[in-house]
Order: sequence, then C-alpha cells, then structure tokens
Amino acid sequence: MSTRTQPQRFSEATIRQVRSDCNRAMIRARFCPQQSEIVQIRCVDHRLETETDFGNQLWYFEGVGVDELDRRHPVYGVVEYSTQYGLNELVEDGVFPSDHQRERFRSLYEREVQKPDWRHPAHRWLAGGMVAVSAVWLAYLVIRSLIA
Repeated sequence: MSTRTQPQRFSEATIRQVRSDCNRAMIRARFCPQQSEIVQIRCVDHRLETETDFGNQLWYFEGVGVDELDRRHPVYGVVEYSTQYGLNELVEDGVFPSDHQRERFRSLYEREVQKPDWRHPAHRWLAGGMVAVSAVWLAYLVIRSLIA
C-alpha cells in the first residue's frame, strides 16, 4: 500500500459509483452480471487534488466471474479515477486473471502519475541535444548568409 494512502472514509455515493464501475468492468470482460459477484473493493492509492494538479484514485476489487459456459473464475480488477474539480472521472478499468497481472498494471500506473523531472539523465541529454542541434543549425544559417 502506498505510504500516502491513509485510512479514509468515502461517501456512500462514491462507494456506489466505484461498485457500479467495477460491475461494468466485469461485463466488459464478458462475465455474466447476474451470476458474477464482487467480493471486495478497496482504495489502494488516493492522491488529493491540488491547485496545480488533478488528483488520482486507484481502486482494487476481487470477485468471482461466471463466463458464458457457467465456469467460475477468480478475477482481480482495477478501476482508476482522475479527480478533477472535485469530481471523480473514470480513466481506465480492467479485469485480470491473476493478482500478478494486476500489479503489472499498477507499475504502469505509478510510472504514469510521476511528473517529469529535469534531474533525470535522459531529460538532460534531450535538452543538451536540442541545444546542440539548434547551435549547429544557427551556425549553418550564419555561414550560409555570409557566403551568399
């Protein structure tokens, strides 16, 4: 669990919306909505909205999905929200056959939420390369105008 996530109480409306989105994710994964069930829902990441950034919420759910052949499958799902101006907007959801695959989604989510930082070596190389190419181009234009 993220160190930024504190035990929080969410409103009944929020829990109903999350449960509804979890059910929709199960339906999109082609599980029967009448026979399938969601056993547990929990918020694993909650970043509050600030003056400069939108917030994020990441919810996990576990359940049992029943396919068209009446076979029962354990399912591990995720629902991601972006908090914009106090409202939660669904960004992405998914249903996975194993907890390991859901954690792979979490690693992508963590990378996506991180902000770019100029201290990262790749960003410095990019900036340096752009300056070098610009300098070479300007030198070429200056030399061409002097020769012509």
